[in-house]
Amino acid sequence: MSTHPLDKALALAHSDIRAGLFTGATSPDYWNMVGPFGGTTAAVMLQSVLKHPELLGAPVALTVNYAAALEAGAFEVLAIPVRTNRSTQHWTIQMSQAGAGGQPHITTTATAVTALRRETWGANDLPMPQVPSPEEVERVSIGPARVAWISQYEMRPISGAIPTKWDGSGDHSETRMWLRDAQPRALDFASLAALSDTFYPRVWLRRAKPVPIGTVSITTYFHADAAHLAEIGYGYLLGRATGQQFQNGYFDQSAQLWSEAGALLATSNQIVYFKE
Repeated sequence: MSTHPLDKALALAHSDIRAGLFTGATSPDYWNMVGPFGGTTAAVMLQSVLKHPELLGAPVALTVNYAAALEAGAFEVLAIPVRTNRSTQHWTIQMSQAGAGGQPHITTTATAVTALRRETWGANDLPMPQVPSPEEVERVSIGPARVAWISQYEMRPISGAIPTKWDGSGDHSETRMWLRDAQPRALDFASLAALSDTFYPRVWLRRAKPVPIGTVSITTYFHADAAHLAEIGYGYLLGRATGQQFQNGYFDQSAQLWSEAGALLATSNQIVYFKE
């Protein structure tokens, strides 16, 4: 079998395994309008932790800050376990590229928390909405030519699809959709991190106006273990995203991802810059 496009995008080589330094390259398969799809960048940052020889446990939280534009080409990722306790581990991560004169400049920073999960009492106060099955929902057409990453996902919007008329008539910011990798790939933490960022900007729906935007920071919380993700395999996830506050050039949007069986797998929040 050929290598999945996401696995190509996540490919990291050890530059200095003791220092947690890795090398990789951007993927044209996940290109956005002016740079890589932010979800893939977040997944790469997490992948450096997952491949680190000192990793303890599994991801609990990941925060990624997009400090500068990531150019097409090679990059370096440095993952450092700054504190390891009995059951938790705290990480700092940074991505850099060679700039003018060959000097590296940081494009992305991140923090992560991994942990050894233990079985405890649990409850879900955010149940999955009642929606039609994936088979009852039409798949969205492929996006613009310059936005390659959209074609890497199968998206079936139930409500809140991207506006067909940019007339300023928007009155809400909620989207519900089924989604999964277009080319089948078993779900894991890296792909879950990327899927958490597949929702188009909430300001576009709220205003029905395609204003320029850019994600500044996204935090994803993981609520499942590796065994649970493996059980889901190639299945669909139900995603819900909504904006919360739009003001003074920034807005935040929250998102949730459930399995078809109704298990809450991940939640995320991001802050996004927009122009008038």
